[in-house]
Amino acid sequence: MKAAQYDMTVGNPTKIILNFTLPIFIGNVFQQFYNMADAVIVGKFVGTKALAAVGSTGTIMFLIYGFVVGMTAGFTVLTAQKFGAGDLPAMRRTVAGASILSLIIGLILTAAFMLLMEPWLHLMNTPSDIYADAYSYIMIISGGILAQMLYNLLASILRALGNSKVPLYFLIFSALLNIALDLFFIIVFHMGAAGAAIATIISQGVSGLLCLVYIIKKVPILHMTREDWHPEGALLKRQMQIGIPMALQYSITAIGTMMVQSSLNILGSTLVAAFTAASKIEQVVTQAYVALGTTIATYGAQNMGAGNIPRIRKGFRSSTIIGIVYSFAAAALVMTVGKYMSYLFVSEDVALIIDSVDIYLKCVGAFFIPLTIVNIYRNGIQGLGYGLLPMMAGVAELIGRGVVAVIAARQHSYLGVCLASPAAWVLAAALLLVMYFYIVKFDLKKIISRREKE
Repeated sequence: MKAAQYDMTVGNPTKIILNFTLPIFIGNVFQQFYNMADAVIVGKFVGTKALAAVGSTGTIMFLIYGFVVGMTAGFTVLTAQKFGAGDLPAMRRTVAGASILSLIIGLILTAAFMLLMEPWLHLMNTPSDIYADAYSYIMIISGGILAQMLYNLLASILRALGNSKVPLYFLIFSALLNIALDLFFIIVFHMGAAGAAIATIISQGVSGLLCLVYIIKKVPILHMTREDWHPEGALLKRQMQIGIPMALQYSITAIGTMMVQSSLNILGSTLVAAFTAASKIEQVVTQAYVALGTTIATYGAQNMGAGNIPRIRKGFRSSTIIGIVYSFAAAALVMTVGKYMSYLFVSEDVALIIDSVDIYLKCVGAFFIPLTIVNIYRNGIQGLGYGLLPMMAGVAELIGRGVVAVIAARQHSYLGVCLASPAAWVLAAALLLVMYFYIVKFDLKKIISRREKE
């Protein structure tokens, strides 16, 4: 029997989406504090070059984090669908399958990133004056991939059951722990960028362990039996078919951002520092879109399990309206006073970066509505069980971001670098809208009709 307070197949869609999104938004903001705290504290207590070192690895961190988040969210799509259908034994088998796959792939990712990191940083034109700090920072982050995997998998499982609040509580605690450990390792032990990375990994591991303890003590429907730990091959294959394309979707996006970072690195460490500060500001504000995407993925998956197509359409419509309203407010904020948050990142030489920060924030703020569409419709389509189609939107992002980045690099244009992401959002948003209307009009009815016959 499903826990009613977690059931997204009944009740007012707009109210459900808002109630579910808010804790995820707050949690995502605190998630950003992991890397943002590293940037702020390193910039304040070590210097601008150390800030640039942390920032120069931001795209690689996005690749790691995005792959983990996309994969674990994809592995648990079937968990939400089985929960929505009320099939708890099958739901537990999906949890076991997701756990097994996450462990295996997490070990592979750890080895791959650590082996390839040195040539990778050279390929990205990492400035020589910040290379050593950048290398030590990102190698430690790569070594802690399993800690990231633990939290994100367990948080995805809880969200698949409609519980977005508990992952938030543990994330807030671990984000505060990260700040304390950053200060401890950097100020007391003078460990610089490496100390910030160690603090991040420890904090992520703690948040994962807290989720595990909560599930053991408070979520009896997730208590596994020996039989649950023997998921059939067909289930694992289906989870891979959804999870890997979702992970690759983030990876494709990350490759595009690496092209942007490479173009930026050519311009020198000062503009790298400015771009780093501006992107951190943007990432905090835009976590609302990520939260809406997570919400509509869970909402769509549960209602797909229940076979309720009209309710799925209502959810997408409500999410879109919420996202557009938020976009106007967020754009007004970052395009007017956002640049003054630069003072969070550096104590000295703020004048060197504040104008460049403002340019970036104006460029991205003008395109928040396409970003809304990208997050809601990409994640929502994935929640309906489609893995490959949303990945094509990632290819569109890569093309848009990559073309603009290449042009910017040739022109040595900071403005061009700042416009790379907006170009990607516009292309991906257009493609996703076409996909969504095709799926809803032609495909969902066939899938649900076929399932009912089976």
